[in-house]
Amino acid sequence: MRQIVQSLRTGVTDLVESPCPVCRSGHLLIQTHCSLISVGTERSLLEFGRSGWLGKIRSQPDKVRQVIDKIKTDGVIPTLQSVRAKLDQPLPLGYCNFGTVLEVGENVEGFEPGDRVVSNGHHAEVVCVPKNLCAKVPQDVTDEQAAFTVAASIGLQGIRLAQPTLGETIVVTGLGLIGLLTVQLLRAHGCRVLGIDFDSSRLKLAQSFGAETINLSQGDDPAAVVDKFTDGQGVDAVIITAATKSNEPIHQATQVCRKRGRIVLVGVAGMAMSRADFYEKELSFQVSCSYGPGRYDPSYEQAGRDYPVEFVRWTQQRNFEAVLDAMSSGSLDPQPLISHRFQLDDVGDAYELVDQGDRSALGVLIKYASDEASALRRQTIQRPAEIANQPSSNAPRIGFLGAGAFACHTLIPNFRKHGTILKSVAAHGGLSAALAARRFGFQSATSDSEQILGDPEIDAIVVATRHDSHARYVCRALSAGKHVYVEKPLALTHDDIERVRDTLQNIESRQPAPVLMVGLNRRFAPHVCRIAKLLSGVCGPKSFVMTVNAGIIPIDSWVHDPQSGGGRIVGEACHFIDLLRHLVGCPIVEVQASLMEVEGADSLKKDTVSITLRFADGSIGTVHYLSNGHKGFPKERLEVFCDRGELQLDNFRRLKSKGFGQLTSMKRWVQDKGHSSAMAAFIDAVVNRSAPPIPVGQLLEVARVSVDAVRAAETGETVLYGGGVQTAPAIHDFREECRVA
Repeated sequence: MRQIVQSLRTGVTDLVESPCPVCRSGHLLIQTHCSLISVGTERSLLEFGRSGWLGKIRSQPDKVRQVIDKIKTDGVIPTLQSVRAKLDQPLPLGYCNFGTVLEVGENVEGFEPGDRVVSNGHHAEVVCVPKNLCAKVPQDVTDEQAAFTVAASIGLQGIRLAQPTLGETIVVTGLGLIGLLTVQLLRAHGCRVLGIDFDSSRLKLAQSFGAETINLSQGDDPAAVVDKFTDGQGVDAVIITAATKSNEPIHQATQVCRKRGRIVLVGVAGMAMSRADFYEKELSFQVSCSYGPGRYDPSYEQAGRDYPVEFVRWTQQRNFEAVLDAMSSGSLDPQPLISHRFQLDDVGDAYELVDQGDRSALGVLIKYASDEASALRRQTIQRPAEIANQPSSNAPRIGFLGAGAFACHTLIPNFRKHGTILKSVAAHGGLSAALAARRFGFQSATSDSEQILGDPEIDAIVVATRHDSHARYVCRALSAGKHVYVEKPLALTHDDIERVRDTLQNIESRQPAPVLMVGLNRRFAPHVCRIAKLLSGVCGPKSFVMTVNAGIIPIDSWVHDPQSGGGRIVGEACHFIDLLRHLVGCPIVEVQASLMEVEGADSLKKDTVSITLRFADGSIGTVHYLSNGHKGFPKERLEVFCDRGELQLDNFRRLKSKGFGQLTSMKRWVQDKGHSSAMAAFIDAVVNRSAPPIPVGQLLEVARVSVDAVRAAETGETVLYGGGVQTAPAIHDFREECRVA
């Protein structure tokens, strides 16, 4: 199938051949018949991509601050690499899609194959969309009309926030596509509407929908016109659907509103507001968020948990349905707004029109050929041999499961650098696999992970998917005789760890046995190798303090989801448990952990934890995994105390020492956390059929301790390996003992 993407680096729009996405649980697989270009939104993306570095910096000052913070902690080169990687990831375009259902995923009710539906799917021949972002289309609504549903829902949500009543007077500023749809919906609400714009043709369309108009290009004074239109009262509300950097639309809205009027910003406008404008009239101001309640809420959009109608009457899906009902009744008709129609093959012409800023471009539709669904649902695409990655024939042939940001920024480039054959890459959505294949030279791309797992030509599997699938893919790949490099964590639960262990036991008789490696790369960093060498000459137990300034990840991120992400202790703190385990060189015999208690701050509480480890040789180590620190502070600091000596490693760039003699310090301009060395070690083990770079027992041990650290943090237990579980005294008991003493 084909899909439209745009480069954020250059602004170039491209039509990419991609595997058809897999229909996931809670989703619909839809064959697209028609999609609508959101002229304003997509033109702004084109302008951003076309602008140079200076233009990009000016348009996103918040991102610039993040870049500066990263330079301070990680250095210039890693930061530039991260920025380039972000810009090199093409962006799928479009969010107004109409088509028919090809397949219904598990846990979806109310939809069947063959249903005509609208969704916020991209410009692609086949899309996979969560059920709460889809709605059935009535039979008397045409395909072209239905394609306007999502855009109209944006206007409808703005109207809902303005809360108009029958007979009120509303101003709509900016008569683009969404503005004109908003005019029609307000008229359906029984409101008197006054439209403001510079474009005469759009003003005429607004008049045809029953609105009065103000032509700013002819010097009309909005305040004077409104005063006459409302007999001096002022309008009840203003809905701003314009897209401009100017502050004028909001200032103008304050001038034409009556006292205690409402202003809702649906589009984009400068927000340097005057307090006096709002103070004197006690005006209310609100920014509307997209299609309605549920937008950007993963539990609603991705997990499919609907809001009860008795508490949230209008969600984004119910707004879709309301718009479709209005089209069915005739109170909303987008047909007059269609300005251009293009076939998918001619998208270059469509985006050239959009890019030129042609004011006649209003409702620009993309039409899709009615190809057989079976032809569009091809889940694997082969790339021409002459442009695919072609190292030496005896190099390991690698299959990638997952093509997300980390895979494309770190994993794939390093595996390619070390001379492997990039055989195939898989991603459920299809597009990211196709883009990775094109960028790095994979021989094929697929949306079917089983195609890679079952491919007899693939020697090793790299698992870079979401955390909950790691153990399953590891077991499947090992059982198929594949070597496995899996990103951390190895597993999220004790049951999954046991399944991996059982799989390893089942295959241990094979000669040679497949190599299992987890991406616990910190132990392979050059600074850590130096520390390990220095500590090898030290007798007796050691003390370690690992401080991780991790920063906050929003609580609604999938990482925090117990089922899919497992939380940040299992998902990331495992790095540092493994690092201490490696440097001590002895098994962990005890783990304790404490969460910071923060009233009402779930993300801070879950992400701010101290983990204490005790080792078999008497060494102790503490991992302070913190989300409440300043971004300017180094992200990772390791301190080691032993035999009257001290080592301090800052952010894998600078190692300082005391008591270890001369020439033990180490400084690098470029941060190196050991990713490349870890992958090189894995490839070497595969090629030479040698032992895994990290002993399998340590991989299982670190996975188990990471899972137990979560339990220890949540329950106050002390987990003793070989000695069961001991419950730590409660805080109030400890304080009581102190008072008695």
